[in-house]
Amino acid sequence: MAIEQPINPRFDEDVQFNLVAPGPSRYPTRTDKPVRYFTVVDKEGGAALGYVWACDEDDAAAWVPRAAAGGRALAEGGHWHARLQEAKGRGVPPSQALAEMLSNPEGNRGRALQDSLSDAPNAAAVKALAQEA
Repeated sequence: MAIEQPINPRFDEDVQFNLVAPGPSRYPTRTDKPVRYFTVVDKEGGAALGYVWACDEDDAAAWVPRAAAGGRALAEGGHWHARLQEAKGRGVPPSQALAEMLSNPEGNRGRALQDSLSDAPNAAAVKALAQEA
């Protein structure tokens, strides 16, 4: 008399699928479409720390630290990145996220420079601006 055994004991177990919630919502950080951006300046000295840009057409937005501002710009980026992430989580279009940030301009070390909202041909142009001395 033969005893039936599964070829692999794992096949004898019930299969379970665990639904995992997606990670935080994020805007894509690249686009070759036209963008709008504003400048974030240091609260202490007024030097440019970086730029926040957005593009509704590609539903994209990002913080770009200014290279010349060094670590202070990198540290400030966390604040602006978190604000973008929160706006995306609420389903806000990128241009509306920019408007909200300009209406509440205070960051940790920096603040959004009023009247600095500008246009650029794409995100790469803003990144190039951030690399200038």
